[in-house]
Amino acid sequence: MPNLFRNTIALVLSALTAAATLAATPPPDYKLAAGDSIKVQVYQSPDLTVEARVSEDGTISYPLVGSVAIGGMSIPQAEKKVARALEQGKYLKQPQVNIVLLQVRGNQVSVLGEVQRPGRFPLETMTVRVSDMLATAGGINPQGADQVLVSGTRNGQPYRKAIDVPSLFRPDGANDDVLLAPGDTLYVTKAPTFYIYGAAQRPGTYKIERGMTMQQALAVAGGPNARGSEHMRLDRKGPDGHVQQVEPRMTDVVQPGDVLFVKESLF
Repeated sequence: MPNLFRNTIALVLSALTAAATLAATPPPDYKLAAGDSIKVQVYQSPDLTVEARVSEDGTISYPLVGSVAIGGMSIPQAEKKVARALEQGKYLKQPQVNIVLLQVRGNQVSVLGEVQRPGRFPLETMTVRVSDMLATAGGINPQGADQVLVSGTRNGQPYRKAIDVPSLFRPDGANDDVLLAPGDTLYVTKAPTFYIYGAAQRPGTYKIERGMTMQQALAVAGGPNARGSEHMRLDRKGPDGHVQQVEPRMTDVVQPGDVLFVKESLF
């Protein structure tokens, strides 16, 4: 039994080690970017082993040769560039350079706000779109709006685009499902809400669905209770900041911040 136990533990540790190694292995087309941590090693030159972080301008500082620009390069390309710098500086002849990616930071996208799993997610390929990343974050939660704001940089310029999420799944929505770039941020705001009280079955705060009418708002709250009617009073803040009180039609569209009071029946 002791031998069996030790063998089982050894197998588990071996599996965990293999899984960790696999998780740390970047995809073949991974491009180094600002924030990535790497380890540079040169065969038979242990004094040139360096752990470095790719700076915001895509460079690392390396012994003897100084600054080396490797941002946007694959790991094999970066290895060749460091080797070439050592060779051109006449420090080594035909150096064999090996780069290990220690920590991925640059090729990530942040998904924030009203999603199921907010956080930072790796951009494993350059073909990831907004819909893909929303799915990775578990989708929009029940409190989220149906719009996502994408911000980042494109060609060195600030980039900002508001995207209507339902349009992503229409046949003509491909143009809105934009490709994401390293460092992008997706932000989903809270959905607009209205408040209903008075003689309603379930008074409270509710999410406004697109195009929601007063009648639909009343239905969401369970309709009028035993004492209630379908007559309501609407408190709505005007452009000047003052609250206006009106009796809305059931076909009127609910607006963010509306407060609905369900009146009691006269009979």
